Amino acid sequence: MTLTRDEAWQRLALHPDPTLEQLFAGDPDRMASLSARLELGTGEAEGAGGILFDWSKTHLTDGLLGDFEALAEAARFARMRDRLFAGEIVNPTENRAAEHSALRGVGRAASVEEADALRHRMRLLVDALHEGVLGEVRHLIHIGIGGSALGPALAVDALARDLPLVDVHVVSNIDGVALEEAFASCDPATTFIAVASKTFTTIETMTNARSALTWLEENGVTDPSGRVIALTAAPEKAVEWGVDETRVLPFAESVGGRYSLWSSIGFPVAVAVGWDDFQAMLDGAAAVDAHFRDTDGRANLPLRAAFADLFYNRIKGAQTRAVFAYDERLRLLPDYLQQLEMESNGKRVTVDGQPSGPTAPITWGGVGTDAQHAVFQLLHQGTHLVPIDLIASVTPGDVLDPSHHEILLMNCFAQGAALMAGKASDDPHRSYPGNRPSATILVDDLDAMTFGALIAFHEHRTFANAVLMDINPFDQFGVELGKEIAKRIAKGDERFDASTEALLKASGLA
Repeated sequence: MTLTRDEAWQRLALHPDPTLEQLFAGDPDRMASLSARLELGTGEAEGAGGILFDWSKTHLTDGLLGDFEALAEAARFARMRDRLFAGEIVNPTENRAAEHSALRGVGRAASVEEADALRHRMRLLVDALHEGVLGEVRHLIHIGIGGSALGPALAVDALARDLPLVDVHVVSNIDGVALEEAFASCDPATTFIAVASKTFTTIETMTNARSALTWLEENGVTDPSGRVIALTAAPEKAVEWGVDETRVLPFAESVGGRYSLWSSIGFPVAVAVGWDDFQAMLDGAAAVDAHFRDTDGRANLPLRAAFADLFYNRIKGAQTRAVFAYDERLRLLPDYLQQLEMESNGKRVTVDGQPSGPTAPITWGGVGTDAQHAVFQLLHQGTHLVPIDLIASVTPGDVLDPSHHEILLMNCFAQGAALMAGKASDDPHRSYPGNRPSATILVDDLDAMTFGALIAFHEHRTFANAVLMDINPFDQFGVELGKEIAKRIAKGDERFDASTEALLKASGLA
């Protein structure tokens, strides 16, 4: 019997509520049934390793998974997924497709072909820069904001720690301190500027870009505009701004900012790590694309992650989700996921404009083992239900004594075990209730291919959540209101509430 969406949610809410220890005691095969590996090595990349996903320490059961599969059928998940990869409209409020997977070679044939051509154009510029055709280039200041900065910052920090080919600094904040920090680390004589803006009108980005040109000019660079590379979906605006058209790297309008790492927005990544690693990042993402497109039901790993997310968010009432990377190279991952998940799914109405149920939880997190000494007290003994993801790599990212990595991994796995088991005590101050959920993502090695796979996994997890909640993950109108008011303040001909007026006066703006 095919259920309606409401009926599917009602059935999910009727399931019993055993503890995690009871679930393990009642099912000796629980780890095997609730974990899966995604192999990334195919073809020339054979042996590239893979990723282990373990949801056994969550409260998912066979019955819950079956009813979530019924919800996916009621939500027409397979049809929406087909529309995504076919390049059809999946963003109805803006009448757009969302074709980030085409940038990785998986999607509508015409869009894949266009992406290949744009990527070839980008590679020519990356190669020219590395080969010294543009002069000596030792530094790149990448200026963007939101998805134009968060993705590149994460990727460069994760993949370019060992002698980058070019020293890359990502600047997003309009606060001049951020830009001055980049200036202090760069020699203007050997610095290029990348300006990343989908519209090439974003006020924070364009203000920072003008200041960067001024810095070059004041430090003896005779043609500052000749040092600029534009990354944009509005190439004509970049040329009007003064960028040489041969140094404009376009990307398609159908690529949203927070999904744009795979486009020319990834230029600073390719500059820092080299083209081979950038291509490997795309290949890792494409492997997840193929899995997500071709796998149905609970075997679809991003969809299964969405099942767990929605169980805690909608059924158990959890208002936050935490991510802890036990790997210093992924220290910026929580920041990246905050935008991906909260800007995509932080909505209050359905696709049809009707009030929705709970949508995106608040995404937060940190890096292990630092977080253990900061926030894990609340996770173990606090009153909030917080499902968490633990992410780690079997292979270390350092060449120090192996004890460093061994202790790191032991701490990662111990936290998951402790959150689940807890510890009873006659002293209430030393009593741990346990039954706290966690999922673990364990990669064989955090290389470029695996990194790309991890990011694509979270993109598709976000999309799957949205489809099951019947919301549009691809618009973000909520970010505009504050910007509109800032522009009205700048005009100086409007009055605001008493508090805002007082603050404007106290700061000298009025």
